Amino acid sequence: MVQAVRLALHYGEENLGVTDVFGEDVGPPLGGVFTATQGLKTAWNTPLDERGIVGTAMGIAYAGGRPVCEIQFCDYGFNTIDLLKVAGNQRWAGGGGWELPLVLMTPSGSGIRGSLYHSHSFESWASRLAGWKIVMPSNPLDAYGLMLSAIADPNPVMVLLPKALLRLKGDKLIPGEPADPDKLKSMIDAPVGDRSRWKPNWPDVKEFFIPIGTASVVREGDSATVVSYGRTLPLCVQAADSIRKQSGATFDVIDLRSIFPYDWKAVSASVEKTGRILIVNEDTEVTNFGEHLLRRVIDEHFYDLVVRPRVLFGRHLPGIGLNPVYEQNSVPQLASITTALADLMSEEA
Repeated sequence: MVQAVRLALHYGEENLGVTDVFGEDVGPPLGGVFTATQGLKTAWNTPLDERGIVGTAMGIAYAGGRPVCEIQFCDYGFNTIDLLKVAGNQRWAGGGGWELPLVLMTPSGSGIRGSLYHSHSFESWASRLAGWKIVMPSNPLDAYGLMLSAIADPNPVMVLLPKALLRLKGDKLIPGEPADPDKLKSMIDAPVGDRSRWKPNWPDVKEFFIPIGTASVVREGDSATVVSYGRTLPLCVQAADSIRKQSGATFDVIDLRSIFPYDWKAVSASVEKTGRILIVNEDTEVTNFGEHLLRRVIDEHFYDLVVRPRVLFGRHLPGIGLNPVYEQNSVPQLASITTALADLMSEEA
């Protein structure tokens, strides 16, 4: 996934007018703490100042540029909330007279033993920022397509990258990507050690847009609906496949991909078909974005539901501990998702 993000940013520089890619350690020699910006010609380093990063991105966008800025971990985006609110209301406040085409990308969620200050989830907070579009991919191809759509959009777009999936290998190639992963690595991954003379050899990747607000149905079935995104989406697929092998039950597994605007038509049509729904994410349980989806399901599909709808989310804790036992028990894992899905199926209508 991290290579997909890098390829999308390169395509954006060459074809979509990206003028600046910047943030803490984003430029050479590191190219980002997760290496998402290695070799990009417009990448540069900023001071350790998240408010300065967001404010600079707004200024560049106001001045006619098309910036992509990074907050190194979403945990450090909380001190920028006021600026994010201002960025979100600018087009609305100006009656559509001023565009604000900036992209803010930031790694989100658990899964890398990041402990207290590097394991928060941000999507529920982000969903409250009116005027922003919010996306979260669960695989490399979606990361590429969503990033291109974010770059091309005239509104501010937040790209939340699930930390645990950044090294995930996809099963679908990006258009123009070499089929041999070792060849791609040799072309675009910087060597360990001295990088002063290294330059990437970019493959000729092609245009591939995933419209923001469009979900993907990654499994189809009639027994129940599962809605997720980001890190927990592959786990939901594994849980659904496991139960299907054991019992024959089949599931609609919906990868929301966009937190806002979100694909309500896909969710609604599936609930109308199955009558059962489980919504899964790893953000904390109080004022969780999944609760909004749950409320809307109840409001609009109360008489279509055959059992009570469910949400599985992270525990309402100040943070996630470094100890793997703490992390495993703080946010949904494969076992808890499988149990929740089995419980959903076992409840009698």
